[in-house]
Amino acid sequence: MSETNIDDFDYFLPDACIARYPVTPRHNSKLLVFDKGELLSDQYFNLPLHLPTDSLLIINNSKVIEARLHFRKSTGGQVEVFCLEHGDNYPDVSTAMQQKGSVEWMCQIGGVKKWKTGPIELQFESNGQRETLYAVQLERQDSGFKIRFNWTDSNLCFAEILHLAGKVPLPPYLNRESEESDKSNYQTVYAKEDGSVAAPTAGLHLTEELFEHLRTKNIQAATLTLHVGAGTFKPIKSKTAEEHDMHAEFIEVRRELLNTLLEQHEQTRVAVGTTSLRTLESIYWMGVRLLQNPQLTLQDLHLTQWAAYTLPQDFSFSEALNALLQQFENEGCDQLLTKTSLMIKPGYRIRSVDAILTNFHQPRSTLLLLIHAFVGKDWKKIYDYALANNYRFLSYGDGSLLWLNK
Repeated sequence: MSETNIDDFDYFLPDACIARYPVTPRHNSKLLVFDKGELLSDQYFNLPLHLPTDSLLIINNSKVIEARLHFRKSTGGQVEVFCLEHGDNYPDVSTAMQQKGSVEWMCQIGGVKKWKTGPIELQFESNGQRETLYAVQLERQDSGFKIRFNWTDSNLCFAEILHLAGKVPLPPYLNRESEESDKSNYQTVYAKEDGSVAAPTAGLHLTEELFEHLRTKNIQAATLTLHVGAGTFKPIKSKTAEEHDMHAEFIEVRRELLNTLLEQHEQTRVAVGTTSLRTLESIYWMGVRLLQNPQLTLQDLHLTQWAAYTLPQDFSFSEALNALLQQFENEGCDQLLTKTSLMIKPGYRIRSVDAILTNFHQPRSTLLLLIHAFVGKDWKKIYDYALANNYRFLSYGDGSLLWLNK
């Protein structure tokens, strides 16, 4: 596996190019279309003009949780607790979010020096009543702190607690506090499954009006789930991509999606966002693992960072999905719940889609490495054009439709 120098993925991003707020309506955002080396500037509402009839969009329905909790010590000092992922005593995110009365969660802590021992409290209101959320440190681990939360109204589940007491975890590069409008703005219109601490931002441009517009060309959407972790903002500090420790994220894929992808295997497939692409490529490799070793179970299919580069490379996408479906049959289940740490970097061959809708990403990020895998060295041409033509960058910014270099 050849080394990837991160310096090759640096570029100057002026602060003025970072979008602090979305445009209204969202589908008025600019859309940069890249196909066979050619660039075209348009807006998202005209997306149907750039897709063949009967195309399929694959969207990530993960919902951003209000993961930032601002507690106060009895002495008055403030401590921020940032909920990262559910404790390992729950089978999945959904189960953890539905816990009532108490729950354990892995967290980052801001101001941890102010919180040595004992519980801290956060006051909030529910149905006009004053309620209290308590947090206690259980254990310090390499990935953060295991925290036990408990609260006074045991009829409330943890998802409701976060909604009432938490704040939207805006990306650090926005450099501002979250506002009431972010509760809807930093969420896709199809968000459903609680669990992300960052939005799958490519989908922020898609509105109900745009979906109606897409349906006039019989362009449909299929759903998967990847819960975006805080690691998505983790910069690459090493000299090469190969030295970087890729974060793991939870994915959920249902039988319905696999059937859709197999039944319409010749249609044009478009991943809405890097999270959708990463999930689709991950399930391909999970299917390959089953083809290589039929003794594996669905619980064994967690994908490590470099597994894709060591597995057999000659199976088709359909063969891999059929292997997964067969395993669903063998185990009598309808969904796959697992984690992926897949890193997509230069030299990786995309197998699942023909195009990707995606925003413009930070310099020196793993997301730029993924874009290189999609369009090759033309990523620089695309970004130079966007910068020269006043495109807005990052989460609340404009985006692009990139066709795969085949």
